[in-house]
Amino acid sequence: MKEINMDMLIADLNRVRDAGPLVHNITNYVVMNNTANALLAIGASPVMAHSVDEVEDMVSIAGSLVINIGTLEKKWVRAMIMAGKKARKRGIPVVFDPVGSGATPYRTEVSLRIIAECRPSIIRGNASEIASLLDSDVSSKGVDSSMSSADVLAPARALSLKTGAVVSVSGAEDYITDGSECFVVRNGSPLMTRVTGLGCTASAVTGAFAAVNANSLSAAAGAMSVMSIAGERASLRSEGTGSMQVNFLDELSLLNGDRISETLRTSNA
Repeated sequence: MKEINMDMLIADLNRVRDAGPLVHNITNYVVMNNTANALLAIGASPVMAHSVDEVEDMVSIAGSLVINIGTLEKKWVRAMIMAGKKARKRGIPVVFDPVGSGATPYRTEVSLRIIAECRPSIIRGNASEIASLLDSDVSSKGVDSSMSSADVLAPARALSLKTGAVVSVSGAEDYITDGSECFVVRNGSPLMTRVTGLGCTASAVTGAFAAVNANSLSAAAGAMSVMSIAGERASLRSEGTGSMQVNFLDELSLLNGDRISETLRTSNA
C-alpha cells in the first residue's frame, strides 16, 4: 500500500491551477451546481453539456470528460457514449462515476455498457458501486454504499485489471489502484457523507487532475487527497451540513502547499 506523496500532491494541484483545464461533465441534475463550483474552486473550468447535438464537439475541446449516471435517461446515455467514444478517439481522459450501480439492474447494465464502449481511464465510485461492476448480485442502498471501501480492495484490483482503468474507491479511507499498485488516502470526515454530491464532486475533481496528469493512478490519488483534505478541514469549522457545503468550497479554493502539509495524514496515527 502506497502513501500519498506530499510533493506529488502539491505539484498536481499547481498543475490544475496553472492550466485551468476545461472539464466536460455529463452529470446529474442533483449535483451540477455543486460540482461546477468545486471545479471553479480548484482552478478548473467546468462545462455541463448533455445534448447529443453538441457533446462530440464539446468534448473535443475539453481536457477531460466526466460521465456520471446519477439521474439516468435514455437520451443522456446515448450522449454519454457518444462523448466517451469521441474522447477516447482523441486521447482525452474519461472519468466514469457509476452512481447507484447495483441498486437496479438498469443502472448496472448501463454502467457495464459505458465501461465496454467508452473504456474510461478512471472509474470512481463507492464500495458497493465498484463491487457491483464485477458481481451482479451485489446491491447498494440507493446511491449509498452498503459496504466499506476496505471490503472491496480485492475486487477493485480485479476490476482495474479487467478494464484497464484505474479504480478509485471512496470511503472512510480511499483506495486507488491500477491493479498492481495501490494508494491509500487517510484524510476526510464522516460529515462529508451527509452532504449531497460530494462523491460526484470527487469524480469531477478527478477529471480536473486527469486533464493535467497523464498518469491516471497519480491523478486519481491526487484528486481524492485534495477532496479528503478539504473535507476534513471544512468539518473542523462547520456546525452542520449546511455550513459544511460552503466551508468545503472555501477550503478547496484556499488549498495550498502549506495547508496540505498541515493536514495530510500518511498513517493511521
